[in-house]
Amino acid sequence: MGKWIQSQGTNIYVEDVGRGEAVVFLHGWPANNDMFEYQKNALLDAGYRYVGIDFRGFGRSDAPSTGYDYATMARDVHAVVEELRLEDFALLGFSMGGAVAIRYASEHPVKKLILAGAAAPVFTQRDDYPYGMKKEEVDELIASTKQDRPSMLKGFGKQFFAKDHPEPLLDWFHHVSLVASSQGTINAAIALRDEDLRDRLGLVDSETLIIHGKQDEICPFEFALEMEKGIKNARIVPFEESGHGTVLDEMDKFNETLLAFLR
Repeated sequence: MGKWIQSQGTNIYVEDVGRGEAVVFLHGWPANNDMFEYQKNALLDAGYRYVGIDFRGFGRSDAPSTGYDYATMARDVHAVVEELRLEDFALLGFSMGGAVAIRYASEHPVKKLILAGAAAPVFTQRDDYPYGMKKEEVDELIASTKQDRPSMLKGFGKQFFAKDHPEPLLDWFHHVSLVASSQGTINAAIALRDEDLRDRLGLVDSETLIIHGKQDEICPFEFALEMEKGIKNARIVPFEESGHGTVLDEMDKFNETLLAFLR
């Protein structure tokens, strides 16, 4: 069931359903935990507890004007973990959620870590990191958000999947992102543009599964290779037929791979 948990003066929305071992889900930009609907179904059927967090500024959480850096969002996650008294839980982060999951797991114990299309270790190109978007491209997304956020989301969504999906499913996925706040969308994009987690990878001790689409146009497959090199106990499962949206492009494979890793 849904509840709000206070973190740093902000109400964070959490969907907490089921019994058994907990799996905490962190969504991507600019969605919310509803994007994991089809993973939640599979987890509940398999006897797990689903804990889905809406980051500040997204979904049903409060949307303050500040606090969209990875460190603050990781503290929000920890507030949820402490309030729910979670122990020996798995943590799954998708895209931006993967970046926050790395930040969290570099500071706190996590039984198992799943990074799905993670926007990490760095989302934008650097002099010594030629992968991902250019900072100027993220600046264009931010400018478009300030002028016409729904159209920006439509355009961004066209890069999300490698497969064709029914129009109603795409409309639903668009709506999941549309309910985000503008300030959350803008400020989290700034964090994606500017943050660098390379020095955090070696601090992750959890057994780590990296799920990544070979056709990902948002977080290129090189991201997965860099994460595997930097995290001590990590392995990649490539999704040959997927773009960024592995959760829908290869839904059955995603769910089966996740459940096999959790067992």
